[in-house]
Parts: sequence; C-alpha cells; structure tokens
Amino acid sequence: MIPQPCALERFFARYEFSVEHVACASDVDGLPMSDLLAWADEESRDAWQRLTLGYTETTGRPELRAEIAGLYETVAPDEVVVCGGGAAEALYLLFHALLDRGDGAAVVWPAFEALTKVAPAIGAELTLVRLDPGAGWRLDVDEVRRALRPATRLLAVNFPHNPTGVTLDPATLAALVELTTERGVTLLSDEVYRLLEFDEASRLPAAVDLDSRAVSVGVMSKAFGLAGLRIGWIAIRDAQLRSRILTLKDYTSVCASAPSEVLATAALRARHRLVARCRDIVTTNLRHVEAFVDSTDLVEWTRPTGGTVGFPRLAAPWPIEEFVEELVAKHGVLLLPGTVFDDTTNRFRIGLGRRTLPQALDRIADFITATPRSRRS
Repeated sequence: MIPQPCALERFFARYEFSVEHVACASDVDGLPMSDLLAWADEESRDAWQRLTLGYTETTGRPELRAEIAGLYETVAPDEVVVCGGGAAEALYLLFHALLDRGDGAAVVWPAFEALTKVAPAIGAELTLVRLDPGAGWRLDVDEVRRALRPATRLLAVNFPHNPTGVTLDPATLAALVELTTERGVTLLSDEVYRLLEFDEASRLPAAVDLDSRAVSVGVMSKAFGLAGLRIGWIAIRDAQLRSRILTLKDYTSVCASAPSEVLATAALRARHRLVARCRDIVTTNLRHVEAFVDSTDLVEWTRPTGGTVGFPRLAAPWPIEEFVEELVAKHGVLLLPGTVFDDTTNRFRIGLGRRTLPQALDRIADFITATPRSRRS
C-alpha cells in the first residue's frame, strides 16, 4: 500500500523554490562544491578526477563505508548500508524490513513523517509516544513502556529532535536501551542531527554502539551541510536484519550515485571543518531567534538544545496556517505550520540553518507589529 501523502514534502514543493526566505528548513546552507574540493584530501581529489560514472556497490563504496563506520565505536565498515535516497530511504527500508501486517511500531511524536506514515501503510499498528510540551518536550520512559505491546517490533526515536530541537539525557537513553532489550524490540534511532548538540559535552553515544540490536540512521544533509548529495546510511550490527534491508534495497535505489559517494567520502574526511561550519551558522541564528522571541509576547518556545530546528508557539487567536499563508504573501518568508506534524497547538517550525534567517526574522517582526490588535489578543 502507498503511504498517505507526505504533507511536509507537498508543502515545500508548493513554496520552497519560489519564496524569498525559507525560514523553516531543516538543513544547513549547502557548502559550495569548490569549498568541498578545496578541503578534500589528496586521495579524494584524485578519486574525483578519475571517477567513472558507473554503478557502485549496493552497500556503498568501501571507502565511504569506512568513513561512516569511523563515526561509531562498535560498527565495522561491512555493518554500514549507504542509502542513495538520504535518511528517508533508510527509514523506509528499516520499517519494511522490521514490520509485517499486524505488527506494532511505537514512535516518539511529533515526528518527521517517514517515522509515522510508513508503518500504517504496511498494515502495522502505530502507537505514538507524545513528548510533553509542558515539561520542555521531555520523553517519559513510562509512556514508552506503556506503548510497547506484545506485537511491537520497533521503537523509533529521533534526537536531537525534529521539530522541537530537544535532546535526550544519558539516563533516558540508557533506559530506552534496557527496555527495548528486555522486550525484544528493535530500537531505531534517527540520529540525523547528531553532532549538532549545542553543548558538545551533552552528546550521547549512538544507539547502535549501546546494543547490538539497535540501529542508527545518519545523513550528510544536516551536520555536514550537504543535502544535495542525497547520501544517508544505516549503521546496523544485526546481520539478519541487514540482509533483509539489502534485499529490499535491490528494489529501491539499488545503489547510490557514484559522484555523491566520492564527495561524501571527501566530506567525512574533512568532517571537523564541515561540522564546525554548520555549528557556527546554527548557533549564531539561535541567538537571533532568542532575541526575536524575547522581543514579542506573541511567540513562545522551549529553547532547542541541539539540531537545526525549533518549534515555537504562536500565542494568539490566529490559526497558524493563516499566519503562515499571510506571511508568505506579504513578506516572502516561509515558516512551516505545526499542522504538517498533526500538531494542533498553533506551533510552527523555524529553521536555524540558513544565513538569511536574521533578515527573515526582521520581516516576521514587521508582520506581527503591523497586525491588527484583534488578531493578537
């Protein structure tokens, strides 16, 4: 069965490439190709020059898998599956490899739609574990425990979190690993924003390093600023599950793009420079958003602690979809309404990864200031 339409992608398809300021993107400004090649090591530059445009290995170029494995403590290169459709393909493959009709999936919510729309299309029962906005979007382990039914086969989590930007504490992650191990459930950890924790000391181990059954998903789009490569991956130590994924991959992308794999290898070898660049953009913008929120009583939020996004609430009797539509029409600034995530509390996602965000915030402030008082109170 085909999943329900992806509201997020349809929303961006409508606006993203025509609006002046995209103030809600989850990626970071793309790194120019010239910069990446300038930062590449000699071996990578040579590989780029000698590249022929043929197929690559289904699991990914060996050099790339070795670099990805280096992001983890326990993962060997042969335990990495490169996905040419980014993290979305990785999640699609994992849900199909883990679930059959009648199985159950528990997913932390709100969530990226690939985490919530695929399981029901398979015929699996979806149980949402809701983060509590009143408690700073804290994840309650007791809620997770109640969500795990006898038929549950996977628990999907995403931290640093999209759309709220919150992170987990070590005790909660350890409890999740213990709980899923005890119940025989696969912990599927969507870690695409990992490495962008605002306090590097708060960075948690990857789930795959804590349990041989757990799976970690990564991507080049967020912490590395290379969304255009469309390279994601699955770090997976479970050989049987990995075999199922590769069987499915033969019917999806088969393999990734050869140029993308060479460039991703070069990027990961220069990863400290790329991550530092993205971190600088995001943390600079975070300060601008904090100043904006402090300047108005119409917007409130839980300050993100990692990643590239936040999830403020419009504290006014102004439906968020109308607010977003008028903002685009009058000021050319795009925000993502929380209704895309099935949220009903008048929230919107704001992105911290674009250098033009300060100019977009000025326009949002002007829009709010010019709004009739009847819509603000």
